[in-house]
Amino acid sequence: MSLVSYITIVPDEPMREEFLQYFSQFTLDSNTVNKYIRLSDENTTATNTDTVQQYPDHPDRFDGWRQVLCRESVCERCYWEVEWSGGVYISVSYKSISRKGQNSECLFGRNDQSWRFYCSDSKCSFWHKNKRTDLPVVSSSCRIGVYVDHRSGILSFYSVSDRITLIHRVKTTFTHPLYPGFTVCEKSTVKLCRLTKS
Repeated sequence: MSLVSYITIVPDEPMREEFLQYFSQFTLDSNTVNKYIRLSDENTTATNTDTVQQYPDHPDRFDGWRQVLCRESVCERCYWEVEWSGGVYISVSYKSISRKGQNSECLFGRNDQSWRFYCSDSKCSFWHKNKRTDLPVVSSSCRIGVYVDHRSGILSFYSVSDRITLIHRVKTTFTHPLYPGFTVCEKSTVKLCRLTKS
């Protein structure tokens, strides 16, 4: 059993350019997306909707929770940014996470297969193995940067505006490839930002 340590708000504020060298452009996997999430912008934007989307049946599709995984996995060191509105869970997950039903084995952050960061206008929190960590800060921006060092077991979330500020960092052990994913709450949208490596 791996040990997980949590670090919240450290004094160092790295330059955003340091992370852009590890930038990866991800796309949302239409074979995994819940039928109440609409994909747009070449599968880089996910919006919660009351209208059932006409996706074909697929064994990889989340049929209970309004979630979606990305098609590409995280490489050794990866950085990406997302813009959100409403309430969104920003996650990384092993591909082996369950997809069928509305139970904790399928929901990001509620099992040992995934980690999730929640952000809204009023609060931020972090979930893993069904344990919630309430964070003492609220993101000052609707853009979140995510950095993963797979080999070192580091997962970090940053508020991105005119500067980059650490919100939460996890040091753990990753045993399988990770895939970015999202849980999109009611009346909410999340978008994978297009950036250029420095």
